[in-house]
Amino acid sequence: MTSSVNNNSSIYASLGLTGNGSAASSGSSTANAAASGTALNEQDFLQLMTQQLQDQDPLNPVSNSEFFSQIAQFSTVSGISQLNSSFTQLSSQLASSQSLQAAGLIGHGVLVQGNTVQMAGSGMAGAVEVPASGDVTVNIKDSSGALVGTLDLGVQSAGTVPFSWDGKDASGNALPTGHYTITAQVGSGSSAQAATTDVAAVVDSISLASSGLMLNLQGIGQVPFSNVRQIIS
Repeated sequence: MTSSVNNNSSIYASLGLTGNGSAASSGSSTANAAASGTALNEQDFLQLMTQQLQDQDPLNPVSNSEFFSQIAQFSTVSGISQLNSSFTQLSSQLASSQSLQAAGLIGHGVLVQGNTVQMAGSGMAGAVEVPASGDVTVNIKDSSGALVGTLDLGVQSAGTVPFSWDGKDASGNALPTGHYTITAQVGSGSSAQAATTDVAAVVDSISLASSGLMLNLQGIGQVPFSNVRQIIS
């Protein structure tokens, strides 16, 4: 009996586990191994299963259903591990492909979701994401919040509606360089509905950040690559 216990213990020890040679301890030892970060491979699992069968209580043996259930569980865990590895590789490949695509945008104009832009005297362009058909109005405010321009785009159907502003006030005077904010609405009065706006800008460069691929845009700054709605030039 002593030699059997020693043999069992040596098997557990070879796997980096601590056990008393009993079938009941195999599950506990496996849990301890998981908690300590020790990984079990297929060979280790089969050794444990064999030891469990050898140490089972003759009056209460392990049933076939339990045996196959344990095999199925291990296969599931192994499959998930391989799937995670595949997804990691796929994610890396997608990131590389995305970087190459973004690099091709340098020097080109893009339309990105946003409502603030640094205007340098030549005006700005953008688009309104119209949620439902109606009369679309775009308001432009300066850095102090003062309204400096209004664009009436007329009745538009739902969808993306482009606009442009020449950077001049109602009197035709060119406004100074600075940050300007645009807002848009569909309809008027109590039935007015806010609409999402996009702004146009030229891509200066791209960079990789912890949050993902970023575009550095003229007059706007750094925005996520995922915010690009359209390539316009």
